[in-house]
Amino acid sequence: MDRFDAMQAFARVVETGSFTKAAETLHMSRTSVTQLVQQLEARLRVKLLNRTTRKVNVTADGAAYYERVSRLLVDMDDAETSLSSASALPRGRLRVDVPSPFASMILIPALPAFQAKYPDIQLHLGVSDRIVDLIDENVDCVVRGGEITHQSLVARHIGDVPLGAYAAPKYLARAGLPAHPSELDGSHHRIVGFSWSRTRRLFPHTLSRNGVSVSLQGRQDLVVDDGNAYLAAGLAGIGMLWLPEYMANASVARGELIPIFTDWQLDPIPLHIAFPPNRHVSAKLRVFIDWMVELMAQRERNSFYATAN
Repeated sequence: MDRFDAMQAFARVVETGSFTKAAETLHMSRTSVTQLVQQLEARLRVKLLNRTTRKVNVTADGAAYYERVSRLLVDMDDAETSLSSASALPRGRLRVDVPSPFASMILIPALPAFQAKYPDIQLHLGVSDRIVDLIDENVDCVVRGGEITHQSLVARHIGDVPLGAYAAPKYLARAGLPAHPSELDGSHHRIVGFSWSRTRRLFPHTLSRNGVSVSLQGRQDLVVDDGNAYLAAGLAGIGMLWLPEYMANASVARGELIPIFTDWQLDPIPLHIAFPPNRHVSAKLRVFIDWMVELMAQRERNSFYATAN
């Protein structure tokens, strides 16, 4: 038994949930894949998979073994790639976790250009605002807004996300249009709160104009930790929002949100890619980071020209 082939076959069965699909992606027969997994189980003296006529489920031991094997296979792939010719394109699987609104509104619409440039990279996207354990979940990197304070991560700043203040027409019809940010404290106005899921701290609200800054807490009857839920709450008229412009633009164009305090400035949200310091920055991760930096720079240039015109 070739241990590498056996581990690769097992990992592919777990990922596809099928011996047949695993065999197709590996360009092997189903019988060969089955035999390799059986030989691996015999060598380890552990049952890795539960098989029925309809589906394949990984056992608890199999799940633990898969986490280690998948990392080993990625490292081996990186080692081979690093020794290949300089002209070879990066290849292999890249696991990335990104916030849901950023994924649907910015990253995924731009992905065809990345795939055309790097056709041999298989991107596995985790889309969430939750805390991700990069080591235990075998994630190569995360894209996150705000400061990265976790000392176990290396963070690279890839851009800044402009913010604006917004409210739904139904909210303004009920509560009125505030003339000054200070009206939001100790009044009948409401702000939808956003809590960073990794720290549980509420997102601060600070506006500046002509050298004067106003920090707000406001009354927050609803606090959420997901970007899509945050936007939905604002559209429902629950309270005012402090939104990244890319999240607000479509709703503003449809008249579902109205910009407020337009003569005040909000500090942009810094955007980072973070990864473990002990993880080798593979060629595929390096080109993804560089591509993300260029993507954000291009959006910033486009925004500048649109404002100038």
